[in-house]
Amino acid sequence: MTVFPEAQCVHRPHWSLARTWLLEPARPGCWRALSSHADVVVLDLEDGLPDADKPAGRQVVSELLRGDGRAWVRISSAGTPDWHADLEAAATAPGLDGVMLAKVESAHDVVSTAQRLPAGTPVVALVESALGIESALEIARSCARIAFGIGDFRRDTGMCADPMVLAYPRARLVIASRAAGLPAPIDGPTLRDNAADLSRDTEITKAAGMTGRLCLDAGHASTINALLSPSPDEIDAARATLARLDAPTSHYDGSSGPTRARAEAILELAAKLGVLSDSPEVSSNPQW
Repeated sequence: MTVFPEAQCVHRPHWSLARTWLLEPARPGCWRALSSHADVVVLDLEDGLPDADKPAGRQVVSELLRGDGRAWVRISSAGTPDWHADLEAAATAPGLDGVMLAKVESAHDVVSTAQRLPAGTPVVALVESALGIESALEIARSCARIAFGIGDFRRDTGMCADPMVLAYPRARLVIASRAAGLPAPIDGPTLRDNAADLSRDTEITKAAGMTGRLCLDAGHASTINALLSPSPDEIDAARATLARLDAPTSHYDGSSGPTRARAEAILELAAKLGVLSDSPEVSSNPQW
C-alpha cells in the first residue's frame, strides 16, 4: 500500500498538544486521511466499522502501518475478542504512533493494553460511561491522555446533549487530567449532520478547559484547530497583560501571579502551535 508523498509532509504538533483527533474508519483508501489538516489521524477499528467489516479493517491497518504510513489506531474495549484481534493487527506495526482504547472504565483496562504494546506507546483512554467518569482520576493516572466519548456516555446515562447537563462529566475529566499531570482532555465530536453547530460546540470545548476534540469529518479539522488555538485577540491581550504587570507603576496584588501565569500559558501554547510567528521570541524552528 502506497501513501502519497504529501501525506508524509503534513506538519503536526505533538499528540500532547493535538487539537483534532480524526477518527477514520479503517477501510481501503483510509490513507488519504493522513494528508488532512487533522493533528492526529486515528484509524478506527471500533465503532467506525460494522462487525462484519472488522477483519478486513484489521488487514487494512496492518498493511498501512507496515508500509509507509503512520497513524494512531482506535481499538475495542479491553478484554474482548475484538480487543485481542485489534492488538494483534496493530501492536507490532512500525507505523503505530499510539492507541486510543475504547470504553475505558478502570486503570486495569489501560495497563493491560499497554502491556501488549511496545514500551512507551501512548494510550489515550476513551471514557464513555458513568463508571468511567466516576473512575476518572484512576484512569488518568494510568494513561497518556483522556478523551470523552459523548455518544456512548449519553446512551449509558440517558443525559441529553445540553452543555449544562454535560458540564459535570467534562469537569470531572478536566480536573482528573490536571490532578494526574496529563494534558487537558479531548472532547467528543460534532456529527456530520450537525456541522452547523461545529463552531459553537468547539467554543464549549474550550470554555470547559478541554484542548482537543474527536473529529468524524476531515473537513471539520481546520475550524477546530483555529478555535482551539489562541486567537490573535487572546495573544494581544496576553502580551498587554504582561506589559502591564511588568510596568514600573504596576499595582501588585494577590491576583497578579495567576494573571501572569495565564497570560504566559497562552503565549507558550501559541508558540508551540506555530501561531505566534510574528513574535521575536519564537524560534524559527518550532518543535513538533
